[in-house]
Amino acid sequence: MRINLSPQMRDDSLSVSVAGDVLTVNGEAFDFTPLPEGATLPFGAVDSEWFAGPVSREDGLLTVTLLLPHKPNASSNVTFPEPIMTTGDGPVSLPVNLNAIEEEILANDDN
Repeated sequence: MRINLSPQMRDDSLSVSVAGDVLTVNGEAFDFTPLPEGATLPFGAVDSEWFAGPVSREDGLLTVTLLLPHKPNASSNVTFPEPIMTTGDGPVSLPVNLNAIEEEILANDDN
């Protein structure tokens, strides 16, 4: 599965996991098994605020675009994320805000 990310400044968080053609987003499962080869579900066809584009299957590869929430001072790996290619079932590792980690380390060093 290819997961494209569309960054958006917002206060909530995102968790994603994959099991075959089932994508679970913040605890809600979306089963794309019925989507045939060459088909596309247009943006808005999936009833979830987290989907930010169409869902398609081409050459057997399922492609989705999800919103990626971030805080105001997000690092470039979050604001300009690379697509994620899943290689198996399980949780999906999303980009981490490196600026927030650095700020936390600096704050702990000051104590």
